[in-house]
Amino acid sequence: MAFAVRIDSLIPLCIQICSTKQQRRHHFRRNMSSICSIARKEKKICQSLAGLRDLAQSGQYKAWLLDQFGVLHDGQRPYPGAVATLEQLAHSGAKMVIVSNSSRRAWTTMEKVQKLGFDASLFVGAITSGELTHQNLLRRNDPWFAALGRCCIHMTWSERGAISLEGLGLQIVEHLEDADFILAHGTEAIGLENDRGLKPMKLEELEEILEHAVDRAIPMIVANPDHVTVEARALRVMPGTIQF
Repeated sequence: MAFAVRIDSLIPLCIQICSTKQQRRHHFRRNMSSICSIARKEKKICQSLAGLRDLAQSGQYKAWLLDQFGVLHDGQRPYPGAVATLEQLAHSGAKMVIVSNSSRRAWTTMEKVQKLGFDASLFVGAITSGELTHQNLLRRNDPWFAALGRCCIHMTWSERGAISLEGLGLQIVEHLEDADFILAHGTEAIGLENDRGLKPMKLEELEEILEHAVDRAIPMIVANPDHVTVEARALRVMPGTIQF
């Protein structure tokens, strides 16, 4: 069973537990059916806008939920006009929140946009699937999380920067027979036992681990369900590609 924390543009906070692809398709169809039903009841399904200025000046919306990768920046630099546009939105009174499928925590996201040239004070805050993953592993209020053990195989990043599990009370293991669950933050490496660093792995090697995990019915947490993300002019493979 795979647990995927997903944040969608139309359903900002959606946590789904799906054990099969058929169930995921069912959830998607049901959600889209509900959205389309609501849209049909609205008098104005589509509205033509000359730009974001019209929307901001209309005063209809006080809160703005903004994705980051592919919307504000490409992972390395802001898109042309993005910084100035957000400053104008803030001046108009808009309250802006970054909503992202990033497997990293919210405070890391705020640090990143600051380094890329955005004024972090323009945002109310950030909501990331990585933050939701961290909080659920920390609090374990949800029955699914409460039933998890403490020993995990940690799939993470190496070149893009490993993600820390500090404060979660987890023990990193390297063998499936020792693992209570698999935690996927990235697709470049696995953590080594006893704080011995990382072992770089190819995508095919990670998939092989997961194939054996299916046989053992080991649960999996996917901290970023996206299949790819933008990085400059390239696409990077995300954990959603390897979820089972």
